[in-house]
Amino acid sequence: MRIITWNINSLRLRLPALRKICTILKPDVICLQETKVTDEMFPKGEIEEIGFSHILYYGMKSYNGVAILSKDPIEFAQTRNWCGKSDCRHIAATLSNGIELHNFYVPAGGDIPDRILNEKFNHKLNFISEMQDWFLSMPKAERIMVGDFNIAPLENDVWSHTQLLKVVSHTPIEVDALYALQNSNDWIDAVRYFIPPEKPLFTWWSYRNRTWPGNNRGRRLDHVWVTKNLIPQLKNSSVFTQARGWQKPSDHVPVILDLVI
Repeated sequence: MRIITWNINSLRLRLPALRKICTILKPDVICLQETKVTDEMFPKGEIEEIGFSHILYYGMKSYNGVAILSKDPIEFAQTRNWCGKSDCRHIAATLSNGIELHNFYVPAGGDIPDRILNEKFNHKLNFISEMQDWFLSMPKAERIMVGDFNIAPLENDVWSHTQLLKVVSHTPIEVDALYALQNSNDWIDAVRYFIPPEKPLFTWWSYRNRTWPGNNRGRRLDHVWVTKNLIPQLKNSSVFTQARGWQKPSDHVPVILDLVI
């Protein structure tokens, strides 16, 4: 089984890129973030033409939005409003093999890494803390969690550890919060399980980078985690970097997880 997570940054705008990715990578399941489309406007017919007949989505106009697309039957598990906001940042499904799949779009957190001065940053940390508490309250199960977590935790998850320590997405308080979440359900970072931490690895590059790959000032904001009980089924994980160089790209690229089911 191949699962892909991708912050598509507008589903309708990037349908051609989605078709191309499906042709090249041949995923069984795709989890999308920042679909930026209301449920009534979701392009279900176009998605079905690509080959996904089982579709779950939770979206709003212009912002956020998540979706799970599958070739095999999936069962809607739940969606949840976090921090008391109906901002379409989470959807979950049970796959045909019984694995629970969670798709998240964690708040970006604004520009100032200070809870008091920046409500967006406070919201981000509260969101992650609520995720931690929620997973701690759940019974053990085979789970996969994917999405744009908007945090690059490792030194080689950013183009410059030193220069980004005070930049939102790589600050120590965010990294500590992410690791606390990781410990809440015995999560394994599936990407770094296969790609050593000492190797630089990015999934996002700012649109300010006008040329590609330019100076390669990226960050690894997109993640694939699995519970420890799925380790024997892990086959490979990789990042499809070249999609960032396509015409009208998302600023994120797909992250791939292969499992033996």
